[in-house]
Amino acid sequence: MDKAPDKYGQFWQYLSQEQKDLILEGQYLMNDVIRHGSYHFKDYSFLVFPFAKAYEGFLKQLFKDVKFISHLDYISDHLRLGKLMSPNLEGRLGDRSLFKKMKEAVTRDFAEKVWNTWKMGRNQIFHYFPHNTKAINFAEAEKIIGQIIETMEEAYDKLNIKD
Repeated sequence: MDKAPDKYGQFWQYLSQEQKDLILEGQYLMNDVIRHGSYHFKDYSFLVFPFAKAYEGFLKQLFKDVKFISHLDYISDHLRLGKLMSPNLEGRLGDRSLFKKMKEAVTRDFAEKVWNTWKMGRNQIFHYFPHNTKAINFAEAEKIIGQIIETMEEAYDKLNIKD
């Protein structure tokens, strides 16, 4: 199960085995379980979870390797990427803002894409609000998963990670 899917770029080699496993298991769910259509769910958010978890691990690893966070931040149980990546907190966080660091290293558009992918693939999917449970269909889950993978590839390329 470690074989890189043909559709993934060179960044696949950068991923940890745990991140690869999450992606491969997520693909298994989508391709071999759900597509058979023996059961139709009201909400396919659960398909996004393994990819969103891999995205979080990838970002932590990437930010450590480009020195946006320290090794201690990387291994910490208290690091909150969402808070550090939020463009709304850039002013308050100052030099700790990952949004600011991404914007300065690449572009504002890039930083916004990484943030929006985080919001779309995690915040808006996995939080429960009684007034808005944000159920998604299979096609929406596929779109979000595609956005996560695309953003990972772009982040790998634009931040010039060298193995």
